[in-house]
Amino acid sequence: MKRSNLLSLLNAYTPIDSEEQEMYLETLKFVNANPDCFERTLQIGHVTASGWIVSPDRNQVLLMHHRKLDRWFQPGGHCDGDPDVLHVASKEVEEETGVTKFTLAQEGVFDVDVHLIPANSKDPAHYHYDIRFFFEANPEDELVINIESKDVRWIPIDEVEKYNNSESLMRMVRKTVSGKD
Repeated sequence: MKRSNLLSLLNAYTPIDSEEQEMYLETLKFVNANPDCFERTLQIGHVTASGWIVSPDRNQVLLMHHRKLDRWFQPGGHCDGDPDVLHVASKEVEEETGVTKFTLAQEGVFDVDVHLIPANSKDPAHYHYDIRFFFEANPEDELVINIESKDVRWIPIDEVEKYNNSESLMRMVRKTVSGKD
């Protein structure tokens, strides 16, 4: 079953608060109900994967300025049929930032988020069920801006809200800061 790995990851995960708990339960329900949950062609929504990349000292986070959405986000994207969400998140980190030397800083899922994607000329409004992983990389490594981004930049963790103060990103900031020694 294509969904078994994701369901195992989700079953091993504990959300941090009631808002994330609600999105976590929505994600479980969605994945269980939709065998094609990894396919972009599922018009009600689909599973996506992203990477929250921090510096070794946890004082910086790597964000990209998304060209289409004109906002700063962590790198991530569609699974396009690939049920290995960790692989998808890793691939997206490489493609969207140019960083190739990074490590998984925490086993398993780091964060779960459900967000509505507005309708556009190609797709109706739909949901992204985003599975997020926690990576570590060296801020000295070269960054590459690709066609999907306007900019890629290491941001001090305490300045993330100046770039994007959404609850989604701020929850990951809180998790990062609370995990610092």
